[in-house]
Amino acid sequence: MIGTLRKTLERGGLVAAAWLVMSMAASGAPAAAAEPLEARDSHVSRYSAADYTASSWAAFSSVRDSLTQRGGDDATAREKLQMAADGLVMVRGLKNLVADYKTRPAGKYTSDSWVPFAKALANADGVAADASATASEVAAAKTALATAAGNLVAADEGTFQTITNDVFWNDTSGNPIYSQGGGVFKFGDTYYWYGVHYTGAELYRTNPTRKYDGDVSFVSIPVYSSKDLVNWKFENRVATRSTSPLANAGWVGRLGVSYNENTGKYVLVVQAYLPSSGGDGVLFLQGDSPTDTFDYAYFQTQVVNSPTTGTGDQTVFTDDDGKDYLIFSNRSGRSRAFVSKLRESDSLRVEPAVQIGYNSAGREGNAMFKLDGKYYHAASDLHGWNTSVTHVIESTSSNIQGSYTGEYTLAGTEMDYSHVTQTGFFVTVKGTKQNTVIYAGDRWADFAWNGIGYNQWMPVTKTGARPQFHSVSQWQFNATTGEWRVGPANNYALNPNFQADRIIVPQVQGWTNFRESGPTSLVTNVDGGANGSRFALRIGATQSYAGGVRQQITVPAGVYRLSAFARTTGSLSAAQVTITDAGGASRTLNIPASSGWTRRELAEIPVSAGTATITIRATSGNGYLFVDDLGLVRTSGDTPPGQRHEAETAPAVCQGTIDANWAGFSGSGFCNGNNAAGAYAQFTVNASAAGPATLGIRFANGASGARAANLVVNGSTVATVSFESTGAWTTWATKTVTVPLNAGGNTIRWDPTTAAGLPNIDYLDLGATAG
Repeated sequence: MIGTLRKTLERGGLVAAAWLVMSMAASGAPAAAAEPLEARDSHVSRYSAADYTASSWAAFSSVRDSLTQRGGDDATAREKLQMAADGLVMVRGLKNLVADYKTRPAGKYTSDSWVPFAKALANADGVAADASATASEVAAAKTALATAAGNLVAADEGTFQTITNDVFWNDTSGNPIYSQGGGVFKFGDTYYWYGVHYTGAELYRTNPTRKYDGDVSFVSIPVYSSKDLVNWKFENRVATRSTSPLANAGWVGRLGVSYNENTGKYVLVVQAYLPSSGGDGVLFLQGDSPTDTFDYAYFQTQVVNSPTTGTGDQTVFTDDDGKDYLIFSNRSGRSRAFVSKLRESDSLRVEPAVQIGYNSAGREGNAMFKLDGKYYHAASDLHGWNTSVTHVIESTSSNIQGSYTGEYTLAGTEMDYSHVTQTGFFVTVKGTKQNTVIYAGDRWADFAWNGIGYNQWMPVTKTGARPQFHSVSQWQFNATTGEWRVGPANNYALNPNFQADRIIVPQVQGWTNFRESGPTSLVTNVDGGANGSRFALRIGATQSYAGGVRQQITVPAGVYRLSAFARTTGSLSAAQVTITDAGGASRTLNIPASSGWTRRELAEIPVSAGTATITIRATSGNGYLFVDDLGLVRTSGDTPPGQRHEAETAPAVCQGTIDANWAGFSGSGFCNGNNAAGAYAQFTVNASAAGPATLGIRFANGASGARAANLVVNGSTVATVSFESTGAWTTWATKTVTVPLNAGGNTIRWDPTTAAGLPNIDYLDLGATAG
């Protein structure tokens, strides 16, 4: 019945079991024939005398046995049995916590934090063993122990652990993590991750090359534990289809967990549609520890001040003072953003809502984080789990239910729609060196072929007046210090799989179209990408054209690998992916014709720090270039060559022609020198200091024999270089030499010594001088 609060569900199960015994004694009926109370005897097997204080169990058992001997089935007997159950004091959760915390070694923590923890642990151990401990004493001991454990300070600075997005995650036993629409909560010194397991998650993980629309049948609510927020251990399924009243639930969704200090209970607050219990509402389940098996406690269909029953989307936010709030939107239309406190006495009611925001278009994925004393409410577009930018409103005071600003877009979520996710929840880590907020994005979209991996976690920092979202495919996090850094395998390209839009569009999110010639419309995303992905980029037309897309990103200095899957149709005169760094140096990955998806790669690309541009370009009379799974990964943090000088770009001099007829070159062409002695290629370079410097000259020699040239620096011949055959004019190689340079301007000339002339010259790289 809606609004029926069972004072403690564990107790309710025992009452049902006790009454079952009494009914059997009175009627002689077999056990399977009697279920006199709402609670089912399936709960009973989890609870026994060991779960309660000896004193309270003895009192309960006495009343139960007395009523059993008397027999009968009347309201008075039921009331007596319920009163006896009301006096039960559960210690199962406290015992479990004590056993767990006894495994903590003192040497791992600072003495200042260990002393109060050890005291709280000893007190909790004593209360758990006290046969006459009261319920309030058990709750107080549990709260004090969790608080002291949460205040433990590691004696070392911890280690960085790697978070890799765009993959399916496994737990520490190697089994799939199935957790959607939940939250991570820190109880004591441990993080607990709760979420929903749907049948579609299993199907899509097995075969992520098709849609599974609407396959959101509820399986369970698993809980995982972690100390570092990276390695997650499966603990339990806190609720399943057998949990009353979820057997016939039409929907089980967004959820969070509150620890109530007054009762010592952990309360799971979950959005649900229960057709037999009044429809849409907020379901409360309750357990005695974070990993307990939770039972029904209450179902609330209406939150005061919300215009609809139930909620739109919801999460639980725990403030610094330990108070818990439900963050949600109204169910129909979802135009209003609300903050409601969970009732402090037991966390089993949602108190009247306070509206903090409004958007007529509607918002979903409602969640909240706190950073530098401000509250930030975040949400995504309302369009069925689709990806979008993250919309934020921020508090204008220290009151979570006070006034908020107008809505703005969270910086960093624009180019790839929040790393191809919608808002799920946030985790705030208070480290010894800094506080970091983790954005936990949902990428499941009803299991509708939306890329790989359900859970995408990214750091959020505050570098100015507003927070900044960092879209990284891999990063490393230290849960002790709160520090993070970009991971070694991070892909710096944004929306590299062209999945963010999730519909066919003429302007792919995060990419800017450009047209050099031909029809206006050259670019779109298309169905059918590489490796079974849903979308790919297409450039082309049925008539002559030249154009493509480009993207500007910020990168650190280093050596990079550029890669892509590509295929072509028709005849293309050029198909290229080019990376141009902040200094203007470019390297091009030329894509040969291929009717099937083929991975192409260009390695050892030196890139300067700053704004880099990725350009995907094609030219043709009637062909198309398809690109997917683009990658720009930093393979080395070494300082790249200080300057790159393309042979076709002034002030370089080519005694010959600038050609582009052999694939594999960088930039827009190469120097094809005249076949004559003295037909040189010359570069002008600037050195920061006088001293030896490394030169790298990229060339192709398709002739059968080597070609020799004098290396002339500032008018003086410093070496004679032999350019051996590379086997084909499309095969490029780099020759490295060390030469003395003056501070400032220098001329570097490659002067052929025979009538064969030079090989084709692509560019000259200048390394740093060692002055």
